Amino acid sequence: MPPQDDTTHFGYRTVPAGEKATLVKGVFDSVASRYDLMNDLMSGGLHRLWKHFTIETADVRPGQAVLDLAGGTGDLAAKFAAKVGPEGHVVLADINAAMLEEGRRRLVDRGVAANTSIAQVDAENLPFADGSFDCITIAFGLRNVTDKDVALESMYRVLKPGGKLLVLEFSQPSAAIKPAYDLYSFRILPLMGRLVAGDEDSYQYLAESIRMHPDQETLKAMMETAGFERCRYHNLTAGIVALHVGYRL
Repeated sequence: MPPQDDTTHFGYRTVPAGEKATLVKGVFDSVASRYDLMNDLMSGGLHRLWKHFTIETADVRPGQAVLDLAGGTGDLAAKFAAKVGPEGHVVLADINAAMLEEGRRRLVDRGVAANTSIAQVDAENLPFADGSFDCITIAFGLRNVTDKDVALESMYRVLKPGGKLLVLEFSQPSAAIKPAYDLYSFRILPLMGRLVAGDEDSYQYLAESIRMHPDQETLKAMMETAGFERCRYHNLTAGIVALHVGYRL
């Protein structure tokens, strides 16, 4: 864990590194019950296409073990559970208990709880044995992690040799759409948060956290430093979102 006098970013604010996890927890405690609804509204439904592309790129097979980090309400975990089948296993993991409770309920409702489990974990210190998983995904969660380099190293450790990491995250959009994207992010998005979720501040943080996240090439280099090989990324929707892929070989 980082020393308490270290600092990090919480949106545009500089805060003690030891406080960020608690601040992020407050954000997701606030939005958990309306998280999927807000995702649909914020992205115009595009987040479903981005996640579908992630699932297809993961190409998991029956019998495999999958870790869905920062998996929240379980939409990716449910799809992976169907793909790995009864001989496989999916762990829905998140640091936030409120999000996991939503995810657990939805997995039961979807009838895929038999080959899934729930784990409240810190991505920087994953409580799994070395080489536990064939595939790890983290969708829209890495930017909320305090020490991303440590988290990537932890993910590398628990992947099996030949395993694959997929990081789906907001990234750096093309210059042509950036002015409109900024207007939407800082004016429309917080307003939607206030009207729909009753929480303007959390969605202001989400907009800011996106801007503080490493761009495509920087994140690719971070993955390589953590040990991942054959790293690449796919820009989606003009780079608003990018899917990074890397392997433990």
